[in-house]
Amino acid sequence: MLAADRHAAILAKLGVQRTVRVSELADSLGVSEMTIRRDIDGLDAVGALRKVHGGATSRTALNALEPGFGANADQRTDAKESIAATAATLIQPGMTLALTGGTTTYRLVEHLSGPLTVLTNSLPAADKLHRTAPPGVSVLLTGGERSPSEALVGPIATSTVRSFNVDICFMGAHGVDASAGITTPNMAEADTNRAFAEQCGRLVVLADSTKFGTVSLARIAGVDQVSCIVTDSQPSDPGYSLTTSVLAAQGSTPSHTQDTP
Repeated sequence: MLAADRHAAILAKLGVQRTVRVSELADSLGVSEMTIRRDIDGLDAVGALRKVHGGATSRTALNALEPGFGANADQRTDAKESIAATAATLIQPGMTLALTGGTTTYRLVEHLSGPLTVLTNSLPAADKLHRTAPPGVSVLLTGGERSPSEALVGPIATSTVRSFNVDICFMGAHGVDASAGITTPNMAEADTNRAFAEQCGRLVVLADSTKFGTVSLARIAGVDQVSCIVTDSQPSDPGYSLTTSVLAAQGSTPSHTQDTP
């Protein structure tokens, strides 16, 4: 396949999805990952896309589309499971923790064990905890308005969150960018998640590598406000060195941890 044809295929794929991964493009186009990386470098140089760790994202606009919980639940399941299992190692018995909306944070539910108190605005997480939580896990569900991501947001949810203090908050993210910070396309969700970030002793963001370099409409927190990012592939941008970044290799325990000095 000629380079021009590959470039067209890459841009066409970006036209229908937020990000593309080097490994997936290499498989679908029948070329090496090195060839795809060179293609992405060339397209990034002319402004046709934005190169991110492990792939590329579209440069067309701020990402303002909020996909529903169901649309994301079956995407990158292995990475999300690895991230959730790694995040669970940060929990100690007796903690009070917060769990925001999202399909990656939802997977953390399966790894919780008592004694714990869980404050959440995630309807799927609260439902699963109600049905399957082991003894000793208490669940507090915020009120609020239901978002497309099945999270309760808005003034009621925000007020409820501000009335609690928690040891650690596990937060999902639509976008993670070294400059723009943690972002979401939903302004009400951003406000509620800011409250979560402010009321916790430690903020931990759970984000698979496709979220890096994505910038959405509303800012939740700067990267410097995050204690730890748990992901499936260490971001290469030096801007992330402001935080503790935990590398969770897919299907294994963490293979690398970088601590803030």
